[in-house]
Amino acid sequence: MSAKQGDKAGQSEYFVHESSYLDEGAQVGAGTKIWHFSHVSKGASIGERCSIGQNVFVAPGVQIGHGVKIQNNVSVYEGVILEDYVFCGPSMVFTNVKTPRSEFPRNTSDDYTPTIVKRGASIGANATVVTGITLHEGAFVAAGAVVTRDVPAYTIVAGVPAKAIGYMSASGDVLDFSSGDTVTDSTGHTYQRISETEIKRLS
Repeated sequence: MSAKQGDKAGQSEYFVHESSYLDEGAQVGAGTKIWHFSHVSKGASIGERCSIGQNVFVAPGVQIGHGVKIQNNVSVYEGVILEDYVFCGPSMVFTNVKTPRSEFPRNTSDDYTPTIVKRGASIGANATVVTGITLHEGAFVAAGAVVTRDVPAYTIVAGVPAKAIGYMSASGDVLDFSSGDTVTDSTGHTYQRISETEIKRLS
């Protein structure tokens, strides 16, 4: 269908392009838009006001929060959890098996290690997130980075493998702690540097 697909009693209105597939049993929140050539699998849950771009695959059991933006050519595999307001840039890559082998496939939920992307985190275009990683609240992964370990809250990482290069507020302002351990961003929110690897939002 090319429109709301909310034809069951009590189901909220959302948009699915006619070229995309929404499997029976998938849950989609009100105001979400699923664009061309995408596939949302049975058992997946997508929150309200999300944007699912072209050629996106959402695997069974995947949990996606509210206000999430997934750009073109992204596969969200089983075991991945995206909390509210996560941004996934074009062609970024999730993995979900640590030791894949074609001859000996890992095809049960016990084989998948969880990857958690917490509220407000952003992942740049063509970045890769290795399975089992947690991107904490407001983390920012630069384009092309390969993330092999957890990223602390409000921390910017870049490179291969990804390393911390700075800090960013929830609204996208670079945080400069060179003059002290407390910084207020352009929206009036205050952040405190507890250590090199821990940034706390105070307000």
